[in-house]
Amino acid sequence: MAVRLPRPHRFDVCVALAGLLGGLLLWGVGLATRPAREPIVLLDGRWWILLPLVVTAGCEAARRVLPRTALLVGWVVLTVDTITQGNLVTVLMFTDLVYAAVVYGPPATARRVPWITGLLTVAGTVVPVAVWREPEALLIGVVIGLVGLTPALTGWLVRNHRDAAEAARLRAEQTALLAEMDRTQAVTSERARMARELHDMVANHLSAIAIHSTAALSLDDPKTSREALSVIRENSVEGLAEMRRLIGILRDSSGDTAPVAAPTLNGLGALVDGARTNGLDVTLDAAHGTVPTPVELAAYRIVQESLTNALKHACPGRVRVVIAQQDGSLTVSVTSPFGDRDGPRAPGSGAGLVGMQERAALLGGCFEAGPVEDPASANGKIWAVRATLPVTEGDRE
Repeated sequence: MAVRLPRPHRFDVCVALAGLLGGLLLWGVGLATRPAREPIVLLDGRWWILLPLVVTAGCEAARRVLPRTALLVGWVVLTVDTITQGNLVTVLMFTDLVYAAVVYGPPATARRVPWITGLLTVAGTVVPVAVWREPEALLIGVVIGLVGLTPALTGWLVRNHRDAAEAARLRAEQTALLAEMDRTQAVTSERARMARELHDMVANHLSAIAIHSTAALSLDDPKTSREALSVIRENSVEGLAEMRRLIGILRDSSGDTAPVAAPTLNGLGALVDGARTNGLDVTLDAAHGTVPTPVELAAYRIVQESLTNALKHACPGRVRVVIAQQDGSLTVSVTSPFGDRDGPRAPGSGAGLVGMQERAALLGGCFEAGPVEDPASANGKIWAVRATLPVTEGDRE
């Protein structure tokens, strides 16, 4: 299988062509870096100058796609160029190969090239001075530093700035992503909270309306119909008030509808009275002290939803609501007869149990609901809802 070489960058090809044309121009007018009579010139003749020039131009075209290979080949070609009369453009293109190897090469190459060129610069300075003991020998080190070390250090600085800019860009993208995730999570949590509030506030009144309207339609008794319509009207007015309260929560406080205070445990008496009006036999046993506002709201909504479920699904019998506070937690217990009711029923969606469980979980509490054995009950079972909500700061998650 043939290996496909990477395609050179268009800019690099242009640079290589420009370098090649510039070198040919200098060669054509007879400009070289060394005269032919110098002892170092082993390959005499003007045509030898073109070999390093052409190969270095080819390496220049591959400086971005094959930076290490281009540098190694360029190093060999520069050595060949030193034993010819030499071309200034060949040397300049080699400096660009050193720069490109540091900027575009692997991290290991970017670290090693400055060290290698630095060591060569030191050696090129110390060794000639020690051997020849002439001040002019320092120029060899200066030339090596200009050709090798200077472009390597320049490439190192450019690469560091580029890497820092890329890291900053990635951090900005991650920050934006995290912010978007937080925003999405906040929107989802708010929608879930609104759904729970809407369900808990309206479901009780709509269930009572559905049950009593069905009874009014199925019974041909003016007195019963009047009583049913009275209950329907009362629940309609209360449901409308609850909807207005929800709209007030959603509106800005500077608008024409200000938010109404959230219900508390002190309102359980009125809630139970409303359930009795709807036909439930409810008893309330509440013994609690001062609890945090979120716990009060959760306990109130759990009782409200439990009474709604009893109205929709429970058979006739006693419904007990018990609120107790002990050991740093508030316990909410609602029991009702287990079994299908004989009269009209309101349909359920199952969202009520999920909402109660979510309310308890948000406060770090626990929730359970289901049938339990009860010998005192008519059919031996009751439906029990129990939630334990922590009321101290240390118990919350």
